[in-house]
Amino acid sequence: MKHPALILIPLIFFSTLIFLTESTQPPYSCDSSNPSTESFLFCKTTLPINQRVHDLVSRLTLDEKISQLVNSAPPIPRLGIPSYEWWSEALHGVADVGKGIRLYSTINSATSFPQVILTAASFNEHLWYRIGQVIGIEARAVYNAGQATGMTFWAPNINIFRDPRWGRGQETPGEDPLMTAKYSVAYVRGVQGDSYEGGKLKVGGHLQASACCKHFTAYDLDNWNNVTRFGFNAKVTQQDLADTYQPPFKSCVEQGKASGIMCAYNQVNGVPSCADHNLLTKTARGQWGFHGYITSDCDAVGIIYDVQGYAKHPEDAVVDVLKAGMDVNCGTYLQNHTKNAVQQKKLPVSYIDKALHNLFSIRMRLGLFDGNPTKLPFGNIGPEQVCSKQHQALALEAAEDGIVLLKNAGKLLPLPKSKGISLAVIGPNANASETLLGNYHGPPCKLITPLQGLLGYAKKTVYHPGCDSVKCPNPTIDQAVRVAQQADYVVLIVGLDQGEEREAHDRDHLNLPGKQQQLISSVAKAAKKPVILVILSGGPVDISAAKYNPKIGSILWAGYPGEAGGFALAEVIFGDHNPGGRLPLTWYTQDYIKTPMTDMRMRPDKRSGYPGRTYRFYTGKKVFDFGYGLSYSNYAYNFVSSVTQNKLYLNESSVGLAAKNSDSRRYQLVSDLGEEFCEKKLFKVTVGAKNEGEMAGKHPVLLFVSQKNRTNGSPMKQLVGFKSVILSAGEKAKLEFMLNPCEHLSHANEDGLMVLEEGSRFLVVGDVEYPIDIIV
Repeated sequence: MKHPALILIPLIFFSTLIFLTESTQPPYSCDSSNPSTESFLFCKTTLPINQRVHDLVSRLTLDEKISQLVNSAPPIPRLGIPSYEWWSEALHGVADVGKGIRLYSTINSATSFPQVILTAASFNEHLWYRIGQVIGIEARAVYNAGQATGMTFWAPNINIFRDPRWGRGQETPGEDPLMTAKYSVAYVRGVQGDSYEGGKLKVGGHLQASACCKHFTAYDLDNWNNVTRFGFNAKVTQQDLADTYQPPFKSCVEQGKASGIMCAYNQVNGVPSCADHNLLTKTARGQWGFHGYITSDCDAVGIIYDVQGYAKHPEDAVVDVLKAGMDVNCGTYLQNHTKNAVQQKKLPVSYIDKALHNLFSIRMRLGLFDGNPTKLPFGNIGPEQVCSKQHQALALEAAEDGIVLLKNAGKLLPLPKSKGISLAVIGPNANASETLLGNYHGPPCKLITPLQGLLGYAKKTVYHPGCDSVKCPNPTIDQAVRVAQQADYVVLIVGLDQGEEREAHDRDHLNLPGKQQQLISSVAKAAKKPVILVILSGGPVDISAAKYNPKIGSILWAGYPGEAGGFALAEVIFGDHNPGGRLPLTWYTQDYIKTPMTDMRMRPDKRSGYPGRTYRFYTGKKVFDFGYGLSYSNYAYNFVSSVTQNKLYLNESSVGLAAKNSDSRRYQLVSDLGEEFCEKKLFKVTVGAKNEGEMAGKHPVLLFVSQKNRTNGSPMKQLVGFKSVILSAGEKAKLEFMLNPCEHLSHANEDGLMVLEEGSRFLVVGDVEYPIDIIV
């Protein structure tokens, strides 16, 4: 999130935070004990927020106005307004990475959930919502304890994990637009204090905390082959924008009612995201009805002039972003250059006022201008609710439900829970505590490494790291082999860490780092029985060698599983939890690195040999598919045909004749069909699921639509719904999915318009298909 030029800011800013260590009073405006506040209309809570904000902004001088346009907004003492910090982080738990939160003294830690990519593997919207709820509650508790100067959290990251090398893909829910959209809605509703179904939090209603959808838009490259995010121009087709890059943000705003958006560093088709009026104002505020604030990523305004050369002068960059609809600058650029822009007659003050209206509206929705916060909604949330037993149990549940079983030859797992069992735990990630937390984390409530978790099940456990670090330049293979030879079972725990994938650092290959593969092969060859291989990583790794090695009996992917990850992993290995996670992204082979990261196209191109991206379009070799995941139970599916529609007639619409595409296939524009017609065509799909195994399990059921004869860039396969169900051994359940053909059976054409084409589709669950025909 930081531009290199600003690397000293945290050190400078730290000195200004010392006052926080002395205060247990949360900062707020409109103190009723101060008589001067009685004359301020902006303090009258009976008035609409719009009126209150108008009064506040009208009282500010130009210098005061400009001072509020940056993330570290200073106080305005004459009006009783304290300083405010817009930058706080809560990607997978409240963190002290941003400037608005400090974890020390009264509250010195917070619940640290698995990194988002692993939580996504649960395919469980209600779990995502509950995690958001916990984050919102703990954030408010930190504020109430006087340890926060801001309540605006710059999460979730809902960019599409387009390329497996992306260092920040770990922060996202994966590669599927529908899944990412649903994650964004669940997380935002939880954080902001809305209900699971939405609707409890009204437009302009009080926020528990503020969530921010980032990075808007088409941002998924940090630093690859000397191309950085600061200067990258993402060339994106209208087709890909419409059905891949934009849907998560649309849902985050329209359904999640997010109160913040962050515009990205990169340009999209030659226009910087933070200076794109069409993107920020016409699309987000106009088409989607966004009511909130828009922040830049850190120093994303300065690079419009300094790096990209899009603006001819610093003042022009200021004008570009404020006129585009951005409100606050993470950094100091607006503080330094806005007054000159006004004095040069380039910027009317009305654009500053508009930005301030958006900013102060959010601060008022957070209750920061309503007097003593202890007497307000959320005022009774105290320190005892941070790291509570319930919150820590949820962190464990999230890790359990996300872990993915990729291989289990001969039912090697689960291991027997006999007292005399001996275990060798080998690998650079076996006892690496920091690795479990991923990035953007704060101090966890507690931390259990995989080694510690396994020791709870097997007292006769011997540990050897095998390598000094994940980079593994000089593995101690002979020692690791000797340890493995003495044990009944071997668990190898390898993979990546933040040294291999992180913000500002994309990978240049998909193999395991250094000589990890050599360590794995040697240990597996020497072990008495086939070994268990555990991969900790955010992005996918080409483990083809392990997949096909008979000496490797089981493979688990555990992402970066958070504070309880070590215990969750041990539970899975010893059968106290039946794994049910599914991969939220495609695992590619090493050959994929021939595809430039800078190519933003989703669709394949036969003429050039371009293979396309993600399970929806990729035509090349894969190690594991999106949605793949095994269990200790087998599950069978069937479609309940009596309630499943198999023909969809579009010729009942009152719109004109259908058009034909380049493949002479008839289609209708979704916009022409109209919302009322689409609602009438909603149909229910009922899927039967049965646990045919001997173990109870929590199981995600994924419903896809496939098209055998694709045309005009339509996906090969598309996720249209998912539900998580708990089934005992032998138990059956029926799951209902409501499908809207205009949403779930359509795709974008080359103009970026959603179309419904005639022809056959198949509803797919597992290996079971159900045909459905669209008749135009």
